[in-house]
Amino acid sequence: MHNGVMETSTFTITGFNPDSIDHETADDLAKRGSDKWTRYPGCIGAFIAEMDYGLAPCIQEAIENATEECALGYIPDPWKRRVAEACADWQQQHYDWDVSPDCIRPVPDVLEAYEIFLREIVKSGNAVIVPTPAYMPFLSVPPLYGIKVIEIDMLQEGEEWLFDFDAIEDAFKNGCRAFVLCNPHNPIGKVLTLDEELRLSALASQYGVRIFSDEIHAPFVFDGYTHVPFASINETTAIQAITATSASKSFNIPGTKCAQVLLTNPKDLVLWMERAQWSEHQTATIGAIATTAAYTRAEPWFLEALKYVRSNFELLDDQMHGRFSKVGYVPPQGTYIAWLDFTPLGIEHPTEYFLEHAGVALTDGVECGEIGKGCVRMNFAMPHPLLVECLDRMYNALHADALL
Repeated sequence: MHNGVMETSTFTITGFNPDSIDHETADDLAKRGSDKWTRYPGCIGAFIAEMDYGLAPCIQEAIENATEECALGYIPDPWKRRVAEACADWQQQHYDWDVSPDCIRPVPDVLEAYEIFLREIVKSGNAVIVPTPAYMPFLSVPPLYGIKVIEIDMLQEGEEWLFDFDAIEDAFKNGCRAFVLCNPHNPIGKVLTLDEELRLSALASQYGVRIFSDEIHAPFVFDGYTHVPFASINETTAIQAITATSASKSFNIPGTKCAQVLLTNPKDLVLWMERAQWSEHQTATIGAIATTAAYTRAEPWFLEALKYVRSNFELLDDQMHGRFSKVGYVPPQGTYIAWLDFTPLGIEHPTEYFLEHAGVALTDGVECGEIGKGCVRMNFAMPHPLLVECLDRMYNALHADALL
């Protein structure tokens, strides 16, 4: 709800300006030059997972100051340390996790941390379990390292997604010793319960399994759900996990290339410093500067962004239970991503359909695993009026073809 008083107050205090966001058009966003709004000219970009809400002023100021001071050389150790300390403080303040900055290392992005996990921990000739639907590179990258992907479909029970623990244990019994955990889960928005994490940890202990925990969407959790970092639970989970996170999703800075890997297993830290430290060199100094500002000063801006995302989710959820009720849908518990199943409507290739008939660009569910046939991944973190238009375009196309 955006009345004049709220807009002025919010903008003055946090720098988040919903009125300005509401007035941005697709053409305005395309002029910024992001891939999300330029890859498919004239279409609404709902495929790449980034927000369209600008930057927190303190982050923008930090970047501007860095350029004025010409602080754009290769990342130095002091900035690595500042990122580690800022990340550790964020984890403690938000998740009551007392993780030492000494075990936090910078990487360009979560995917780089994943590649190191595959190369150095899983190793060629072995296998990794990826619950599906999954973030696309979790499936496409392992074969590049000679690693087999075992897709285990999530189970849908009513309006909830659950792990297929029986299938997971069978894969462990058959020799798989690696598991990809994405929490909150991209693309289905599931937020794991503590009981689910403990059950996974117990199986990992029984079979000697290592877990890559992607927690990049951790701040995006809706009311009624709580994010629990896997490695924070106990000493066992800390040893089992390699955790990757970043401020990029929450603070809209993915292009600055600075993520963090939390190496809570001391052996992993030793391995990292011996065999993976070069990846730190690829991290951008400007990203370290932006990330430190985000973690330490930009939370008020993020809370307003989260409020805006929640408003978009409420619109999406209302329409999925209303005029889109024939579409397969489980409400996300977190993230700003929705998973939509159009197989009940008989649409075999919904991504192509909506691009051609509605001018809406979505992620093809097939890229997220075999379970994704007939499905799409939709990013709803766009200006609210554009989300209204996006849903209208999709509905009008389906209605014109008598599919709804």
